[in-house]
Amino acid sequence: MAQTDKKFFENLTGAGKAIAVLTSGGDAQGMNAAVRAVVRMGIYVGAKVYFVHEGYQGMVDGGDNIKEATWESVSSMLQMGGTVIGSARCKDFRTREGRLKAAHNLVQRGITNLCVIGGDGSLTGANLFREEWSGLLAELVQQGLIDEEASQKYSALHIVGMVGSIDNDFCGTDMTIGTDSALHRIIEVVDAIMTTAQSHQRTFVLEVMGRHCGYLALVSALACGADWVLIPEMPPEDGWEEKMCQKLSAKRAGMKRLNIIIVAEGAIDRNNKAITSEHVKNLVVQRLGFDTRVTILGHVQRGGTPSAFDRILASRMGVEAVLALLETTANTAACVVSLCGNQSVRLPLMECVQMTQEVQKAMDGKRFEEAVRLRGRSFENNLKTYKLLAHRKPESELPHSNFNVAVLNVGAPAAGMNAAVRSAVRVGISEGHKMFAVSDGFEGFYKGQIKEIKWADVGGWTGQGGSLLGTKRTLPAKHIDKIAEQMRKYNINALLMIGGFEALECLLQLCEARSSYEEFCVPLCMLPATISNNVPGTDLSIGADTALNAIVETCDRIKQSASGTKRRVFIIETMGGYCGYLASVGGLAAGADAAYIFEEPFDIRDLQSNVEHLTEKMKTGIQRGLVLRNENSNENYTTDFIYQLYSEEGRGVFDCRKNVLGHMQQNTETQKLHLFQNAIILLNRKPNQQLGVCDIDKTRYEKDSKGWCSFSI
Repeated sequence: MAQTDKKFFENLTGAGKAIAVLTSGGDAQGMNAAVRAVVRMGIYVGAKVYFVHEGYQGMVDGGDNIKEATWESVSSMLQMGGTVIGSARCKDFRTREGRLKAAHNLVQRGITNLCVIGGDGSLTGANLFREEWSGLLAELVQQGLIDEEASQKYSALHIVGMVGSIDNDFCGTDMTIGTDSALHRIIEVVDAIMTTAQSHQRTFVLEVMGRHCGYLALVSALACGADWVLIPEMPPEDGWEEKMCQKLSAKRAGMKRLNIIIVAEGAIDRNNKAITSEHVKNLVVQRLGFDTRVTILGHVQRGGTPSAFDRILASRMGVEAVLALLETTANTAACVVSLCGNQSVRLPLMECVQMTQEVQKAMDGKRFEEAVRLRGRSFENNLKTYKLLAHRKPESELPHSNFNVAVLNVGAPAAGMNAAVRSAVRVGISEGHKMFAVSDGFEGFYKGQIKEIKWADVGGWTGQGGSLLGTKRTLPAKHIDKIAEQMRKYNINALLMIGGFEALECLLQLCEARSSYEEFCVPLCMLPATISNNVPGTDLSIGADTALNAIVETCDRIKQSASGTKRRVFIIETMGGYCGYLASVGGLAAGADAAYIFEEPFDIRDLQSNVEHLTEKMKTGIQRGLVLRNENSNENYTTDFIYQLYSEEGRGVFDCRKNVLGHMQQNTETQKLHLFQNAIILLNRKPNQQLGVCDIDKTRYEKDSKGWCSFSI
């Protein structure tokens, strides 16, 4: 931890305060990570922290349902799905009598800070509880259950909420805890179904959860390249049945062996009539005669271990929730911790709840455009992107363009490269451009390995790992004249590079060559794609999330092994070059005891201190340890050195093992949920327009001395 961070937290104290944490409503993967973060952050600042088991029901019933938590009591919770402390729907809490019992149980333990993890109903109930608090205490005094002194001492109840819901149906946050894990479950099922669908030339109709929110259906359709998706926020136009069947029939005529249709459980038509998966199946069978199957995913989407993203999101939100409780006053409104871009922010709870309720009112009133807008920018962009990538316009409707765009992959492969190429190619074609694919990076470029790529050529690419175009680390400077010659030959008007730091170097070299070669005075674009996540200008690179999931999955298995054998410490080496992103964030998601990274220098005293920490840890009930090391964190303190040091210093106390994860972090399933559709739209701008370095949510730009623009996404 940096010194500035230590000083910041030292100024915060929870001494004399008591915090209760509960989970309510439907369970969601990542809830346990949030509970763990609240408990450990609360203990870190000196507060007492209590579990409330079984949600609001446990608060009403009291007794053993409200227990003090310890640092060790939340160990090994990160990788567990659902909620360890339990959740329940509570009718009693909806009554004033039930809330009176809950208030009494909290006051008896001196609890005046409440962290609620649940959906909008759970958070609304918490806010009502807070508003009634003073009246409830007065009633308890009147009944003789508490004295006046206790009423004065515990006069204010402070509430902070975190949204735990796989549906991602809460306005005010880009992502709710559990959504990413649910999407992973859906994509795993789709991948499995695709193999059997291709074998038998079948059509599959998948029904996914989400209640009245179509987020899971929409994003999973976008990620797997589904042929059709039905969501409640944007019902299909009248006559959609015929259009859908035409599209399925055309795809089958093009020798494609499968069709995937995704239906949200709350899907409706323009008259608010439900569209069921069974209805869609019967439609396809009756009109087309296709062999069609229905798969209803149900609670499979809630199950399993949380993804790396959900663990990190929940951990960050849990820490922010405790900070919010420490900083709140009697006049502070209840807040909800939300995700905005890549930052944890605090928003007024009831404003977000009211906006969430407005979405349903808009749908009930058939104001569907408004419903989509109220869902937020992320939902709108995903819907727009799906329409761009899934529905090909007839040639006659495409705009005419003389713009030729070349796409190539540069550097090491990263999961998601193929999805990015597919996105770029299809958006480019939709804009009327001619798209060219370059094989084997700039090595293939100067050799002339360039060919036009069509809409159908990239079908099914979202599910492929690695780089189907091929990729090399070759930089363009050595063969700049031959590359310029190929630019002239194919009349390339824009260049899109998908890669990591090598791609950034290539971008700079091409910019430098502009003074000598006019061919490079065209829009140049880079999409960061590297598991190391070391490219400046973006918070997240394509492939980094998939690599984190591979690391976390391996660490989970290793921790199980360590727990089985007892008194064992594992040293795990991650990739990342000189960037410690994978080691540090992977350590956070996996619950590691230490993470050694290049950006944070360490010496032998730090290593010794960590050994001593693990030695003490083995005396508790947590008899296993996990240490992550970034591959280039220190040239002398290698993985072997740290392994040998821990083995010697821990002799007689714990065993030590090491594991180098290597290229398994690169070649896993593609990162399908981060598709960058803006690349070709930006490339379509005129070169004298100010374009620049683009992040997912932010835009920065700069022009060189000749006015030509370079930018990355």
